Amino acid sequence: MTGPVVGFDLDMTLIDTVPGFAATLVVLGDELGVDFPVVELTSKLGPPLSMMLEDYVPSERIDAVVDRFRELYPTTAIIETLAFPGAHAALAAVRRLGGSSVVVTGKFTANAQLHLDHLGFEVDHLEGEVWGVGKAAVLREKGASVYVGDHVHDVEGALAAGVTSVSVLTGGCTRDELEAAGTHVVLADLTEFPAWLEGHLALALASGEDAT
Repeated sequence: MTGPVVGFDLDMTLIDTVPGFAATLVVLGDELGVDFPVVELTSKLGPPLSMMLEDYVPSERIDAVVDRFRELYPTTAIIETLAFPGAHAALAAVRRLGGSSVVVTGKFTANAQLHLDHLGFEVDHLEGEVWGVGKAAVLREKGASVYVGDHVHDVEGALAAGVTSVSVLTGGCTRDELEAAGTHVVLADLTEFPAWLEGHLALALASGEDAT
């Protein structure tokens, strides 16, 4: 049995995006003269930026505003954003078990790569600008057997791909919401992931199943 291919969401799963996202929103709001409800918006990170801002920006300006947010982001958010406890260990556990890690995120790809580089995350593939069930195609293409996320839409993507959905409670969704969405496993955070993955693979091996 080869090692597992494990997919990971980025924002609020591997990294705490709130401080950097908030700082970027403040700068963007100052430029536009818009008082974005920063606390409210950063409490529910996950959906595409265009959806998050649609109530505060005229529809004809959304694309330009999203582009400007992405331009500001490298200087306002990258240094502010830290890895969650257990993130490096989770990626290392996949590699130690002979597997590969795929980051599948709704974030703009270039900015997602900046986070990976800044934090020294060793991943085998990054796929950006995909959300919800759209993540399923990437997970299937890469042969993933597990997808780790924090949002109900991450669960939707995992289930649509037919892979094991692992959810962490570091984002804006509660255990009840994640379980109602159909996740298979709920962990407090990524510090619990290496032990879970080892147990998951051992159980599959003992039962004669291929968990990879």
